[in-house]
Amino acid sequence: MKTITLNNGVVMPQIGYGVWQISPEECEHYVSEALAVGYRSIDTAQAYYNEEGVGAAVSKSGVARHDIFITTKVWISNAGEDKAARSIDESLRKLRTDYIDLLLIHQPFGDYYGTWRAMERAYRDGKVRAIGLSNFYDARFVDLAENMDVKPAVVQLETHVFSQQNKMRRLMADYGTRLMAWSPLARGMNGIFTNGTLQSIASRHGTDTAHVALKFLLDEGIIIIPQSTKRERMAANLALDDLELSSDEMEALRRLDTGHPLAADFNDPEMARFLLDYDRQHNPANR
Repeated sequence: MKTITLNNGVVMPQIGYGVWQISPEECEHYVSEALAVGYRSIDTAQAYYNEEGVGAAVSKSGVARHDIFITTKVWISNAGEDKAARSIDESLRKLRTDYIDLLLIHQPFGDYYGTWRAMERAYRDGKVRAIGLSNFYDARFVDLAENMDVKPAVVQLETHVFSQQNKMRRLMADYGTRLMAWSPLARGMNGIFTNGTLQSIASRHGTDTAHVALKFLLDEGIIIIPQSTKRERMAANLALDDLELSSDEMEALRRLDTGHPLAADFNDPEMARFLLDYDRQHNPANR
């Protein structure tokens, strides 16, 4: 499995298994399936409300903890230095682990400077191996990166063939920050499974459009976390090394970039209001 070396020397798998929108009740089963077919990186978050399922699957997997890379994220309702510190300890408990491999601030709202200070302390204390951001764009990313002691190792953004994040990749390169793609298949939007360019390349290689879209991101040096609840698709998404895209094919795929995200605009005030109220509306503990 290909790996990415982060700006602090930590090595992580380039392909991981994402558990967004997998219910707490089903998470242990699907993570167990993913680990069984060979995944060694799992991406969860406090706001997915399924960290306990990830922890149970990892602890029962028979795979050594140091061979599994766990990513989680601090949610807005836990923002601020003290609250974030307590939430990190709670995530460790739910994940049944002494350390988190990669910890991200999930959204660019609330007291994220306080959250970052708590994360830096957790990093220095050995509770976390690397820290980074999710959904931070442009000036907010640069402002935090310039003002804090530990530079973000990763930024997780909506990234796929239609939103290739070229501007952010240029900004992040100055800090050695790596891009991690959420929704690497664009949530099926924009006709990604029927796009003519993707179909033509897929036909040439005897594969499908999803695999071409994922391999493109890998060849661009981007970390991906595709999600599937079908074991055969999990395995297929993990086995992309045999697919070799030519330079002409890569260039054709680069031309699919629209220059903007499709799923979410984090500069939209309504998006901010939705996210700020998300935990109250969606946390199973509040129902």
